[in-house]
Amino acid sequence: MLTAAIVVIHIIVSFLLILLILLHSGRGGGLSDMFGGAMGGVSAGSTVVERNLDRITVGTAIIFAFTTVILAIRLH
Repeated sequence: MLTAAIVVIHIIVSFLLILLILLHSGRGGGLSDMFGGAMGGVSAGSTVVERNLDRITVGTAIIFAFTTVILAIRLH
């Protein structure tokens, strides 16, 4: 039962991680250009939204790594 719950959490985190990575900006694209990024060249630093997106992505990646290790241990 616990393994099934961890698998469900792992799948949800996987899709969330894919979504968050796709929201990141590449070479001048991404979240900042999607929501009115007319000042893309003017502001060289990252915005508050991009910094928060980075933090959420890192947190999601840590949860993904944790569930991966737990599943590997439980299914071994």
